[in-house]
Amino acid sequence: MTEILVLYYSRHGSTASMAKLIARGIEDVNGMQARVRTVPEVSTVCEATAETVPSSGAPYASHADLQECTALALGSPTRFGNMAAPLKYFLDSTSALWLSGVLANKPACVFTSTGSPHGGQESTLLSMMIPLLHHGMLIAGLPYTEDALFTTTGGGSPYGATHMAGPDNDRTLDSTEKELCIALGRRLALITQALQP
Repeated sequence: MTEILVLYYSRHGSTASMAKLIARGIEDVNGMQARVRTVPEVSTVCEATAETVPSSGAPYASHADLQECTALALGSPTRFGNMAAPLKYFLDSTSALWLSGVLANKPACVFTSTGSPHGGQESTLLSMMIPLLHHGMLIAGLPYTEDALFTTTGGGSPYGATHMAGPDNDRTLDSTEKELCIALGRRLALITQALQP
C-alpha cells in the first residue's frame, strides 16, 4: 500500500471531519492508504507541551510521518486569514527535512474551515502552500471539472477543499463540501499513483 499523510489541526472538529473525508477519497483509489495525524496545541507564552498520545482522535504527527509518506494533505482552520499556530509551529520545526530535500517532488494539497464565507479561506490555503513549496512539493488543487465548485453555497475553492462552519462553529459540512473533500483526496491519490515509478 502507498501511504498518504493527512495532517491537520482542528479546534472545534470541522477540520477533523474534512480530514476523514479526504482520507476516504484517498482510500477510494486502489492501493492507496491514508495515514491520519494531527498536531498538539501550542502555548502563547512558553514552549508547547502535550501528552505524547492525544486523549482522542488521530495520533500526533512526527517528522517520520512526513518522510515515510508519498504525499501530503494539509489542513487547518482559518486564523485571521492564515493557518493556525499549532500547524505552523509543527511546520516551522521541519528545517532538517528541508535541508535533506526529503519532501521534494511529493504531491500535496491543502484544506481549511472557517467561520464565514469571507473569513480568509483562500488566503489560508495559500498560506499553507508556501512552506510546502519551499520544501519542493507539488501542489494539487481542485479543478473546475468538479461540478460542485460551481454549485457550492458553503465552501469550495480551486485552491483546495473548504468548509464554512458558521460563527458558532455549529454548521456541519453540507453535501457539496463533503463531495469536494472526497474529490480532493481522490485527486491527490491519483496524482500520487501516476507519479509512482
